[in-house]
Amino acid sequence: MSYTTTLADEAATQALGKSLAPCLLPGLSIYLHGDLGAGKTALTRAILHAAGHQGHVKSPTYTLVEPYQIMLGQQAVKLLHFDLYRMISAEEFLEAGFREEFNESNICIVEWPEKAEGILPEPDLHIFLSIAGDGRHVELQALSDKGNECLALLRFAPNL
Repeated sequence: MSYTTTLADEAATQALGKSLAPCLLPGLSIYLHGDLGAGKTALTRAILHAAGHQGHVKSPTYTLVEPYQIMLGQQAVKLLHFDLYRMISAEEFLEAGFREEFNESNICIVEWPEKAEGILPEPDLHIFLSIAGDGRHVELQALSDKGNECLALLRFAPNL
């Protein structure tokens, strides 16, 4: 299953993140693809805030990962926001012990997954963002039952 749309501006990116938050499931992994400035961190920030995180959401560019506690219904779930842009080799991902975080309890959102290609587990959902004029083109591709379930729950109508 896949979903494609155009996001007219940053408000539309935030609206997509807000729409994705109720679709999150424990164990879900989402890989974000796009050039610098395409909106990967902005989308993650919007997802986290819509999922109930009240504090600042910073890009984990230098720390590689930032953990957050969110609520899915009555269940507390750890969401890990990875940014692998500064990784020199895929082995760094293993050496840091990050692979263990990809399990049936946590939600993992990964920016720049190609930096750990061959080491990262397969995602449930790919999100491709590309700059299109003043807005963004976005494509969501489900690769698993969990990813399909997530997209089936998505209710998003961008204001074009």
